[in-house]
Amino acid sequence: ASPDTGTPAGTALHSHSTLLLFSCNLSDLLCCLLGLLYQEYRDKSTRQEIETRRLQDSQTDPEESSPSEETPPETEPASTPESKAAPQFNLLRNSNSRFNLWQDLPEIRSSGILSILQPDEIKLQEAMFELVTSEASYCKSLNLLVSHFMENERLKKILHQSEAHILFSNVLDVKAVSERFLLDLERRVEENIVISDVCDIVYQHTVDHFSVYITYVSNQTYQERTYKQLLQDKPAFRDVITQLELDPMCRGLSFSSFLILPFQRITRLKLLVQNILKKVEEKSERETTALEAHKELETVVKACNEGVRKMSRTEQMISIQKKLEFKIKSVPIISHSRWLLKQGELQQMNGPKTSRTLRTKKLFREIYLFLFNDLLVICRQIPGDKYQVFDSAPRGLLRVEELEDQGQSLANVFILRLLENADDREASYMLKASSQSEMKRWMISLAPNRRTKFVSFTSRLSDCPQIQCVHPYVAQQPDELSLELADVLNILDKTDDGWIFGERLHDQERGWFPSSIGEEILNPKIRAQNLKECFRVHKSDDSQRRKLGSRNRQ
Repeated sequence: ASPDTGTPAGTALHSHSTLLLFSCNLSDLLCCLLGLLYQEYRDKSTRQEIETRRLQDSQTDPEESSPSEETPPETEPASTPESKAAPQFNLLRNSNSRFNLWQDLPEIRSSGILSILQPDEIKLQEAMFELVTSEASYCKSLNLLVSHFMENERLKKILHQSEAHILFSNVLDVKAVSERFLLDLERRVEENIVISDVCDIVYQHTVDHFSVYITYVSNQTYQERTYKQLLQDKPAFRDVITQLELDPMCRGLSFSSFLILPFQRITRLKLLVQNILKKVEEKSERETTALEAHKELETVVKACNEGVRKMSRTEQMISIQKKLEFKIKSVPIISHSRWLLKQGELQQMNGPKTSRTLRTKKLFREIYLFLFNDLLVICRQIPGDKYQVFDSAPRGLLRVEELEDQGQSLANVFILRLLENADDREASYMLKASSQSEMKRWMISLAPNRRTKFVSFTSRLSDCPQIQCVHPYVAQQPDELSLELADVLNILDKTDDGWIFGERLHDQERGWFPSSIGEEILNPKIRAQNLKECFRVHKSDDSQRRKLGSRNRQ
């Protein structure tokens, strides 16, 4: 495979490097360079991405920092190859710094190719090489999960066959797929000193083999439950797992961190392809291939997410149904197309408006709301962990209105209108939340079409406030968003008590998260570039939507 001759240096590259092959086996080379398990590799990579974005954000002079030259994870900032040569040896010796750079390979450094390649092509080579090295690291962690944990004789004697099956699922299939994928990636890198492409391999493997990830990830709910039960009910299991985790091979990492590897990898792989896509030449063959690979990976990731959600949502709906007692006409709660968005207690105000200031505390009493994607159920809690339903309404017939500030007693109060309730009439509730953030979260959840303070990604706004995640966050409520390190989000709304409603750029998922886990991106050029890159990544989705809209109009 020859390099993309559409690049500025394409012709020179073809003549200079076609016969330059790696002199050593790439697998051995990766083993030498990769002393890291995937969990460590991924953490270092995302930390580097955060630092790169911080550096760009601090450079406000457009001459110093051009957003179009965003540095990929684990690569050097844009400069000439000659100026980078000296510090690279230090980087390789320092395990706490950047690592596994394509341009640091002995074959690359001795070939003179860095003096021929354009800076943009070097960045692209680094992005493609990271996909290969990270897959090697991932394969290493999967091998440890199987050999060290799954095949441990003591553990096999403790676990019942059904427990082992739930705990490890089809991890052997996932491992086999990863090994086959890595082998094809290695062959491609060994073909030529300049990597021609990797996204065509990603595309083919995603289409042909990556369905094993959907099977594994969909089992996650049962896997987590079984693991917790085993820790609680089988002391022998707990003791063996603790011993295995203490082995130096695990580097202090927990057993559960190995179990979630496949879900982390398939999500990260999509982001690595996005990173490549941002660096290929527009309207080139490599861009087309990257878009196709990204689209297929997105399909797999969505199927994985849906698999996890479906399992947990079904169990959650059954649990809620058991707790509800209807004072009004009963509404069937369980449905394959229904899921919980938010639940919680609010204070309902009673009495005429003129008496608001008199004995305010007695004017409020507790009510409990279950908000589903298509239905609101209003209850009062009764003994026995039960809820008595006294009103309901379709979610599409809800309207909210923030009450103007009328003193401390009426702070965080909003009005909820049911255009058509359980009695087929209009109803209105004045509700008080425990905090400003809780009030805003309820208002946005109850009426999703209500305008937020800022505009979303899909509006194509050129300068929306943005934040990057510097601490991972696991959602605690259905309306919250779990975040990974280096995620970038548009800020749609925020509260004075430390919560942000955001939209993640790489998948347009929305939700609340604490402002303390992120750092706002202040440089408008970097914000604009982040949006531009996301529009490019998703332009194939946009064209599909336009085609679908055209067919519908016809």
